[in-house]
Amino acid sequence: MNSASFSHSKYAIVGGGLMGRLLAVSLAQRGAEVDLFDKGHSDASGAAARIAAAMLAPLAESVITEDSVVRMGIHSLPRWKELINQLSAPVFIQQDGTLILWHRQDASDAERFTAHLERNCRNNASLQLPQKLNNEAIRDLEPGVAARFTQGLFLPNEGQLDNRQLLDALLIELNNLKVHCHWNTEVNPDDLRKDDSYQAVIDCRGTGAKNAWVANSNNTLRGVRGEVVRLYAPEVKLKRPTRLIHPRYPIYIAPKEKDIYVVGATEIESDDLSEMSVRSAMELLSAVYTVHSGFAEARILEMATQCRPTLKNNLPEIRMRKDQGLSDLIMINGLYRHGFMIAPAILDCALELLASGDSNTALDLGLNISKEASNREASLCA
Repeated sequence: MNSASFSHSKYAIVGGGLMGRLLAVSLAQRGAEVDLFDKGHSDASGAAARIAAAMLAPLAESVITEDSVVRMGIHSLPRWKELINQLSAPVFIQQDGTLILWHRQDASDAERFTAHLERNCRNNASLQLPQKLNNEAIRDLEPGVAARFTQGLFLPNEGQLDNRQLLDALLIELNNLKVHCHWNTEVNPDDLRKDDSYQAVIDCRGTGAKNAWVANSNNTLRGVRGEVVRLYAPEVKLKRPTRLIHPRYPIYIAPKEKDIYVVGATEIESDDLSEMSVRSAMELLSAVYTVHSGFAEARILEMATQCRPTLKNNLPEIRMRKDQGLSDLIMINGLYRHGFMIAPAILDCALELLASGDSNTALDLGLNISKEASNREASLCA
């Protein structure tokens, strides 16, 4: 945990989603004066973080992402508990593992999935091998799905949190810490850099920073559309995040408090923010019903879409720019579908970078930090 003091420092943060709120709270807790700007409302209704399942699942995600992201996820698991314990308002968080299920006809896909997980565990000693489950073991873990599944996997130590509770709790903390929040205020980070009272301006705008990444990097930023359904299903009673292996409809089910379930799967290369399609809704709802018959009587609370900020290589990045006569610029982006899983790791790296100009944590985890200097400084170094 980074405990550096930022007393007598002042920062501007642009973007009040997950990373912006985490950074603003952490800097203020360490004594800094913080101005937070966001073009949206304080409820984060326009943030990708509000439309998420918030699963903390580095082993499950290791099948589709790079080892650096997995390491960030492992680093972040204990940090989430520390960060949440520092908040005034309660936030639901659990670490009771992930259940992986598949129907009999998809056994060959499950074998490939299991082999991939086991290979990743051999390559990373911090990951715990998945446990193979028979029907009796499934019944012990999740009795409600045992009638439909004879085999499964259990991934220990993985977890989830309630994303909306967290965003609300961070907002309360911003007010308690007297962070100067400017909601419904769209600003250009480059304009704020002209204010020499800021040690740095931190750009956490997600897809809103698309033009800035085009201008400053060939690692361009795009939106990847995700769609989720929120259900009220009091008959289901799943205790932990559950994933279904399926060649066409691989879904995740994240049980929140008060019988609320977040169901998602779709990932579309598009920055379209229109409403969910009929096809996506039918696929999600049909697939979730095959997991537990209790979902047949569930009530649909919300069908939501959002675009996750994604860089060309699908990996997160921090970019730092220094220009003579301007405040430093820190750009944080590209958390993709792993925002909640890796946010504390990104936070720790950013705090180290702000405190010292470098981050050993970023080196250990494989997070790319690129640094740019002004043209004048670059010519002096040449």
